[in-house]
Amino acid sequence: MEFVHKSILLDEVIENLNIREDGCYVDGTLGGAGHSYQICTHLGEKGRLIGIDQDADAIQAATKRLEPYKDKVSIVRSNYVNFDNVLDELGIDKVNGILLDLGVSSYQLDEASRGFTYREDVPLDMRMDQRNTKTAADIVNEYSEMELYRMIRDYGEDRFAKNIAKHIVRARAKKPIETTGELCEIIKAAIPAKMRAGTGHPAKQTFQALRIELNHELDVLTQSIDGMIDRLAPGGRLCIITFHSLEDRIVKTRFRTNENPCICPPGFPVCVCGRISKGKVITRKPILPSEQEMEENSRSKSAKLRVFEKA
Repeated sequence: MEFVHKSILLDEVIENLNIREDGCYVDGTLGGAGHSYQICTHLGEKGRLIGIDQDADAIQAATKRLEPYKDKVSIVRSNYVNFDNVLDELGIDKVNGILLDLGVSSYQLDEASRGFTYREDVPLDMRMDQRNTKTAADIVNEYSEMELYRMIRDYGEDRFAKNIAKHIVRARAKKPIETTGELCEIIKAAIPAKMRAGTGHPAKQTFQALRIELNHELDVLTQSIDGMIDRLAPGGRLCIITFHSLEDRIVKTRFRTNENPCICPPGFPVCVCGRISKGKVITRKPILPSEQEMEENSRSKSAKLRVFEKA
């Protein structure tokens, strides 16, 4: 299958990056290079783009898509949490903008063999970086019932997490759970029939939880934001698109803390902790897709864009 991903909030991202012709920009979730291609169209001869992605298919697709701009583009296969090392190896100190478009690409969802989908019966995989050996099947079959419950409750925000975990442990005692179809049937059996009607696919939240746990998505995001702000040049911007409340909460919190890091008690007349603001939050409320975009691309409906500008 061709790597296809319709870039979400494309115009809004380009506008909020405030792209300079001679600037240096990082796309930490390169994917099919939809956002990156548009960034490149705004760069002059001295402009530069660094694209980072851990998915081999994305790297191949992006390399082909960005061929017209290859003289100003560096593509690196890595997780964006390693962006500091990537910039150091490229000899880059500061950048003028960074973009993160979180979540799963349309290609990863639609390519059944990647094991992200709950709509087909395929091996449980869900690895964003296929160089890793651990898969979603390993988590399902090896985690304790309490660990499964914690994962589904915290990352899937599913109120039936305890019962789903119990059903998984009971089922795997008979045979290992190997496919998405097997797991879907187990989840369906754990949720009362009357609660399944009209609420979307019953496995959606558990699959989200598995994907987040396997790929350490929230840990990676939490570990990256402060460092990315530190690598921005004055006036540079960090743009992050999230797709669920857990991601958005992390971004909102880290942005606010970088804007106002003071930990002095509220009653103090002046700050004595010495923590200095790194910049300002541009988006007091997240930027959402337009009605037209949501109609044209249903996967954009939960997207939120938040922007931070370096002082």
